[in-house]
Amino acid sequence: MRRRLSHGLAAVLVLLATALAAPAALAGQVLADRLAAEAPSANPRVLALAARAAECARKQGVLDGFRHLAVIDYSLPSTQPRLWVFDLERGLLLFQELVAHGRNTGDARAERFSNAEGSHMSSIGLFKTLEPYYGSNGYSLRLSGLDPGFNDNALARAIVMHGAPYVSEAIAERLGRLGRSWGCPALRPEIARTVIDTLKGGALLFAYYPDRKWLAESPYFQCDGAPGRVVAAASQPPTSG
Repeated sequence: MRRRLSHGLAAVLVLLATALAAPAALAGQVLADRLAAEAPSANPRVLALAARAAECARKQGVLDGFRHLAVIDYSLPSTQPRLWVFDLERGLLLFQELVAHGRNTGDARAERFSNAEGSHMSSIGLFKTLEPYYGSNGYSLRLSGLDPGFNDNALARAIVMHGAPYVSEAIAERLGRLGRSWGCPALRPEIARTVIDTLKGGALLFAYYPDRKWLAESPYFQCDGAPGRVVAAASQPPTSG
C-alpha cells in the first residue's frame, strides 16, 4: 500500500529536484528559503550565502552528495547560539548551538581569522567533514578546508570540531563570552558527540564572517558568474535611515 508523502517531505523532494535542474544561483535561493523557514533566528543573508556556496560545491562535484549542512555565523558574539545544523533530505533544523572561536580571533566577538599554523585563530569558508577520531580533546571531527588561502590548511592545523568544557551558557553568563579554542569550532560537551555523528563523513560546514576578500575570491560564490563585489554587498547588514 502506497503512503502519502508528508507535506515536509514532498517539499524537500521538490527542493532537491529543483536543485538538480536549476543553475546554482536559482537552486541556492530555493535552498536558502527553506533554511530560513527552518531557522528564523539566523540571519537570512548568511543562510543565503551558505546555500549558494553549498549548491556551487554540488555543481563542482566537490562531494558525491551531502545530506547535512552546518552553518556558523561568526559575526555573532560567542554568547549567542551561532551554529545551525540542517538535514537537507528531511528539510529540518536539527541543532542550534553555541560554538567557540579561536583565542586570537577575538574576545566575545570574532574579529580576526587566519589560515596559518600556530595562529590560534579560526578560519572562515566552506569545509567538508571527514571521519571522527579520538584525540587530545576527546571525540573529534576532522574538517577539510575547501577555500584556497582561507581554510585549506585546516587539516594540517588540526582544526576540528570537538566538545569543550569552556562552552556552556553558564560560562557565557559568567564571563560575558565563551572560553576560546586554538581555532577549532568547539561545542558543548553534552551535545558534541551527537553533532559530530550527524555531520561525519561528508557533510558541508559553512563558516561565515563578512570578510570582503573571502567574499570576493571564494570559488564557491562564482558558479553563476556574479562579480565578487555583488556577493560582498549582499552580505552586509541593512543600513538604518
